[in-house]
Amino acid sequence: MKALILFAAFLLCTEAFSTPEIIPFGKNGKFKMLYDARQRPQAVFIKGNLYVVYNGDASPTKNEKGKAYPMLVSYDPAKRVFSKPIRLSEKSESDHHFSPIIWADENDHLHVLHGCHRTPGTYLVSKLPVGEQAHAITWKKMPSIAPKLSYPTVYRIHEDKEVIYYRTEGHTSSWTYRISPDNGKTWNGPERDVTDLDAKGRLDWSSYQVKLPSRNGKRLHVVFTDYDDNKNSPALQRFYNPRYDQLVDNEWKYNLSYLSIDLRTHAVYNADGGPIDTPVDLDSAKAHCRIWDTSWRGAGIPPVICLDEKDEPSFLHVLSGKNIRSHDYYYVHRKKGRWEKTLICPSNHQWNSGYLSRDAKGTFHAYLIVGDGYLAGGYMDKHGGGRIEEWISADKGSSWKKLRDVTPRQKPYQGWRFNNLQPVVRPDGSIVEGMLLFYGWQDKDLPEATAFLVHE
Repeated sequence: MKALILFAAFLLCTEAFSTPEIIPFGKNGKFKMLYDARQRPQAVFIKGNLYVVYNGDASPTKNEKGKAYPMLVSYDPAKRVFSKPIRLSEKSESDHHFSPIIWADENDHLHVLHGCHRTPGTYLVSKLPVGEQAHAITWKKMPSIAPKLSYPTVYRIHEDKEVIYYRTEGHTSSWTYRISPDNGKTWNGPERDVTDLDAKGRLDWSSYQVKLPSRNGKRLHVVFTDYDDNKNSPALQRFYNPRYDQLVDNEWKYNLSYLSIDLRTHAVYNADGGPIDTPVDLDSAKAHCRIWDTSWRGAGIPPVICLDEKDEPSFLHVLSGKNIRSHDYYYVHRKKGRWEKTLICPSNHQWNSGYLSRDAKGTFHAYLIVGDGYLAGGYMDKHGGGRIEEWISADKGSSWKKLRDVTPRQKPYQGWRFNNLQPVVRPDGSIVEGMLLFYGWQDKDLPEATAFLVHE
């Protein structure tokens, strides 16, 4: 009888959470309308309202990429209504990397950075503390944070400071960070950059990186994949993948490496707590930072980071399997000094960007992009996309089961593809439970995507 009662309670719980409200917003979004895990955040929840930035109002171009504007929209969670979106610039751009990010300082001013891809971008701050709908906010332009930025990510850290972590130039350039103690007026960084896989100028190897601060904001977790950005050697020598016995390209990112940064001293450490000289190059990464040699299995997107009850990182990673069009999601975590990799479920693309969280009861929630076959072809499809499923683990990641489908069920969106899940955060970086963002599209080529908010 007790077992039946527990089973019935589980069914009721599952049913209660089986149909979250999914609210569309933002029209005519282009490829990566909302960005993947490399560039965050794109939403901040402050003073009872949500503010979201994205690439929208796109118009098709001859190459089908589309030219879009950086957009801002506000959302009233009590009324469950979005405001009319506004443009943050009157100049449209075709580069999807120019997607905006947003954060708020301790004085409740909004900060927006957009137009970053080997450029300083445009840095805006609201003139007054936020509290208005998007259209009522007035902005002032701030001095550039750095001469060139790519994939910027900003977090609140210790002593009410902000850190921005970014790539300094092109593919083979370094990654570093700067810290602002005064709400973005000034930014200062370490004497030496954190990583530069091609520091010796002979390899052309690059990295893609994802980062997340510790809860006290004194430590920054960084995970990265490495890849060959071959420009100098014949493809047969550099892009041959021995596992699959065929040529690939620089879409293929290999291995996992991890390091942490003490944001007070700028010291860098590996997973064992050993100090590492910077900038970390390819040889140093392999010797001191590598936590998973993937044996020529590849990925597109680097993994998402989640913190456990001890403030230690675990990762959600997508990786190729039996062939180059077969992929799986893995939960990667450290157990008794060893890095364990637990298979969750199949993925239909190496660029599917999911989300991993841990609730107050210790249950892990993995939000995954899945599909019935490899997604290939088309400008909008080239970095994956599919249905959205939520999988959970109640035993610290040792086993996983599907909880529900979170794909929009409204008739207009049936048959669409969806990607780039991300959380909604408060100014201090804490997660707003019951809210998630992603975007979706129907046509494989046209910039006609729509963004969505999951509001439980």
